[in-house]
Amino acid sequence: MSDTSTINSQGQLLTSDGVPLKDSLRKSLRRTKIRSFLLIIVPLLFLLIMFVVPIGTLLTKSVDDTSINTVFPKTFAQYELWEDKSILPSEEMFAAVINDIRITHKMENSEGKNIGKNLLGKAGTRMTYEFSGWRSLLLKTVKEATKVDKKSKEVIKPYVLEAPYKEKMIKRDKRWGKVEFWQSMGAMKDPYTMGYYLNAVDLRYDANKNIIQKNEYLKIYKTIWMRTLQVSLIVTLACLFLAYPVAYLLATLPMRASNLLMICVLMPFWTSLLVRIVAWMIMLQQNGVVNDTLLTILPCFEGALNFPFIGETFIDLCFGEEDRLPMMYNFTGTIIVMTQVLLPFMILPLYSVMKGVPPSYMKAAQNLGATPTWAFIKVYMPQTVPGIGAGCILVFIVAIGYYISPELVGGKDGLMIGNFVAR
Repeated sequence: MSDTSTINSQGQLLTSDGVPLKDSLRKSLRRTKIRSFLLIIVPLLFLLIMFVVPIGTLLTKSVDDTSINTVFPKTFAQYELWEDKSILPSEEMFAAVINDIRITHKMENSEGKNIGKNLLGKAGTRMTYEFSGWRSLLLKTVKEATKVDKKSKEVIKPYVLEAPYKEKMIKRDKRWGKVEFWQSMGAMKDPYTMGYYLNAVDLRYDANKNIIQKNEYLKIYKTIWMRTLQVSLIVTLACLFLAYPVAYLLATLPMRASNLLMICVLMPFWTSLLVRIVAWMIMLQQNGVVNDTLLTILPCFEGALNFPFIGETFIDLCFGEEDRLPMMYNFTGTIIVMTQVLLPFMILPLYSVMKGVPPSYMKAAQNLGATPTWAFIKVYMPQTVPGIGAGCILVFIVAIGYYISPELVGGKDGLMIGNFVAR
């Protein structure tokens, strides 16, 4: 009877208070999910506000070109009617530029404050991105197009710059007579553009909105991108080469010695990055510790390092006439400093994985006839691949966006894409 009393007429199991067991379980699971969600709501909001929103805003602004379209609507309308873009446009387009300038110059916000001058300044900056000289030309024309002739005795004072505009504008500034200025407006005629992304890979739009290569003297970003990838790859491999034995030592040493060595690994995190880089600058300079040490040690091996077939010694080949290795303000300095700074980011992932590899695997492999080296390569190393992957990804990603080390020790040959973004 007790069993039948917990089942209703529809054959559903009931709890002690008469609620169907399935419904009660569903409510319990719902409460658990809500409680779990409330626990992560704070970090989720932090991630949303600090990362998702800024990155989304940045991506939106990177293709937004509406600001200049609101300043020159009539000009861009006339641009669509400009057929032969190898010659100067007609009088109508010159007039459209002046009319847009005058209308924008008088714009006010809801509080009655003039915002036109600011809009024209931003438009000039945007236009300079496409062709150098636009901002100064535009601001000069704004002054002339909005200035009133004070000598006129009429009630409605005429502007200094009046129609017909084409000849007068070219006479006042010869840049208006250069067709390249007008052609550059083709890249700005649409409210949304990929021009900023094209500029980052040395491409641009032509007058007909076709994608073409930049002029040779303007191509700088491809070289910088290649150098950035090259530096990041070299630093990643150098960190892996140096970090692997250190992590292996940390994982296999007794706890007391391992903890002491771990303190040494973590010590750079307790020191300011700027202080560490300045210390390297002192060590790597022409009269620094590294050069002095090399010049002290290498002569001891001069006899063993002779190259009679080329008539030079190892020291002559490395140091040259100045007797000093150039390790500052160049590619080499960037590699050395970044490797030391990012080395802990490779050691820690490797150590965390190596610590979980049972030592018995190596012993078993050797008991089965494998040499220590072969057992390490075939048994131990494959189990550390996750740590290698995590460390390489972490170091490579951080290295790509690095700024301060290349800025301080890189010189002109060691600068990376982060330095150009900051500028």
